[in-house]
Amino acid sequence: MPKVMVIGSANVDFTVNVDRLPSPGETVLGQDFYQSLGGKGANQAVAALRAGATVTFLAKLGADAHGQHLGLHLAFLGLPRESLLKDPSRPTGVALIMVDRMGRNLIVVAPGSNQAITVEDVQRASRPISEAAVLLVQLEVPVPAVAEALRIAKKYGVTTILNPAPAQLLSRDVLRLVDVLTPNESEAQALTGLTDAGAAARALVEQGVRAVVVTLAERGALLTRTDRAREFPAYAVKAVDATAAGDAFNGALACALAEGRSLEDAIVFANAAGALTTTKRGAQESLPTRSEIEELGPQAR
Repeated sequence: MPKVMVIGSANVDFTVNVDRLPSPGETVLGQDFYQSLGGKGANQAVAALRAGATVTFLAKLGADAHGQHLGLHLAFLGLPRESLLKDPSRPTGVALIMVDRMGRNLIVVAPGSNQAITVEDVQRASRPISEAAVLLVQLEVPVPAVAEALRIAKKYGVTTILNPAPAQLLSRDVLRLVDVLTPNESEAQALTGLTDAGAAARALVEQGVRAVVVTLAERGALLTRTDRAREFPAYAVKAVDATAAGDAFNGALACALAEGRSLEDAIVFANAAGALTTTKRGAQESLPTRSEIEELGPQAR
């Protein structure tokens, strides 16, 4: 089985459906409310697991009811409990989400215990990092911890994927440790100040990233390397909720790369996973299985 190591956040999500997303200072009446389990790290770990990988997930939960629930849930899905750390001084992270009729969303995260992941926590996880084929990280945990994980992975020849969300400026030293960077359009702009996705991707490659995959929602994805760029169309589906679509893409991408697929083939597989996620509501409950991914896109097999 392909091995993937994920380091990142785990949250409880509180979601409200709305006819339209509010403007600043505006109150709108919501419709259905539901609670689910999420966090970019946890979502991507579960996405990689359902796509067919063996996954180790390093996260830090609060010692509260939300943390206990998350820990039991992730362990039940098949993620090792020993890497789900606890912080007694902070609450488990939560996310507040609004989703409109088009499936678009607004998300605010209170990180809580996610911000307590330390460089030392990552160093203690050196062995599972070194044994993985792919390391997948995001930015809902402290950047020093993310950078340390990338350094350890590069030391052992592990392929590194950084999903730079939520976007924040990163040093060249960090970017040079990244094999595949996966921003969406707004994140690519935040990282570079450039509004054009292609130009932003080229700028990031010039800063040391080996390959940049900009996810373009219903338009698919754009792969940029030093010498070439290629667009990958999205799968046509009826979207109801875009929550976790990017996480599904990243988890499936990590799984496919861990299997030894080319980056191009991995993007096709990941596009199918991301598209399927938008057809269901919620975060982890919307993440597709491998059979669902392959059924949507035979070329993703």
